[in-house]
Amino acid sequence: MDCFTIKLVSASPYLVHSGRKYVAPNLFMQFRADTRIYATKSSPKRLKKSKELVNPPLAESLQNEISAPTPSDENNNLELVTIASRTSVLQACTLTSGFIAFLGVIIRQGSHLASLQGWPIVDSSSEISFDFEIWHLQLIAGLVILISFSRLLLLKTWSDFAESSEASNQQVLTSLEPQDYAIVAFLPGISEELLFRGALLPLFGVNLISATAVAALFGILHLGSGRKFSFAIWASFVGLAYGYATILSSSLVVPMASHAINNLIGAIIWRVTNPNPDVQ
Repeated sequence: MDCFTIKLVSASPYLVHSGRKYVAPNLFMQFRADTRIYATKSSPKRLKKSKELVNPPLAESLQNEISAPTPSDENNNLELVTIASRTSVLQACTLTSGFIAFLGVIIRQGSHLASLQGWPIVDSSSEISFDFEIWHLQLIAGLVILISFSRLLLLKTWSDFAESSEASNQQVLTSLEPQDYAIVAFLPGISEELLFRGALLPLFGVNLISATAVAALFGILHLGSGRKFSFAIWASFVGLAYGYATILSSSLVVPMASHAINNLIGAIIWRVTNPNPDVQ
């Protein structure tokens, strides 16, 4: 998924790494026994000596056993990914998409009212509308083909992007059912385009310079949660493509439909190539 809307909460205590689960180290350390409970008659010196001889080696041994990387870990150079529950993912997607859409509406309506009052502000709602024409279908289809094939090409040729994309997909999609994919595909696609291409783009000018600046911001906000700089570059490219299509069509329907469909295609491809994701 190329959306930045998912903030995973209430994560599972399991860490998934190369298809295997590891329990977080602090869960083991909570059960370390305190030898002072069984040494009430011992002198302070004996207690101190016993603690120095027993507890640190025990703690160090447990810590090394839990955190020591395996040879395959070092070779693959993969990151641990925390998996959230299905409910947490859907709630986060819904709330974040709602907040982004709310910002988009506020900016569009605010610029409209300011323009009516004579302020030197572009009316975003008049520059980019929700009008739709038949030829827009060709533009949507072109965007879907361009972005989907570009993604597949980068996954095969750019390992850093492949790792970032896999981390993002694992976090968002692992715990979901196939019927949930429409939610995490269409909600971010609609809300993000409403804000970035429907509000910010016309506010700064309906031209390629503004489209590039908005796309760069769009890419930067896709950093984090296991996604590296390569993923931000990809998101910036995608954002520029959506911005250019918005300029050509003067319609928000084109980037919204393209974004949502591309999200859905990416999710389906990940599910097909990972038919049995390891979920707690």
